[in-house]
Amino acid sequence: QVQLVESGGGLVQPGGSLRLSCAASGFTFSIYDMSWYRQAPGKERELVATATSAGSNTNYADSVKGRFTISRDNAKNTVYLQMNNLKVEDTAVYYCKATRALPGFTQRTYWGQGTQVTVSS
Repeated sequence: QVQLVESGGGLVQPGGSLRLSCAASGFTFSIYDMSWYRQAPGKERELVATATSAGSNTNYADSVKGRFTISRDNAKNTVYLQMNNLKVEDTAVYYCKATRALPGFTQRTYWGQGTQVTVSS
């Protein structure tokens, strides 16, 4: 059974930090690209950061560059999102996603259930 379980969310003041974790099971974690998405109330879900399967390449949304860092530990089947200098506009539910490209320009994807991050004074 495939599972992606996020943790580490919570309430933090502006300028603070949080570290999100996403523990994966039920599939071969190391061959999947891992991403973090977020969805704020009334807004569409947006891509925050991606780490490729080997972890050698990472990409970030412009809004989080220089503040967030994605990393993965393939031995622990876990992907992390270190979030520093948090802003009120970072408030959202954060989701992790696993993606693998398949033949025929298709993909296999798995989603976690999300963890709430609230940035407020």
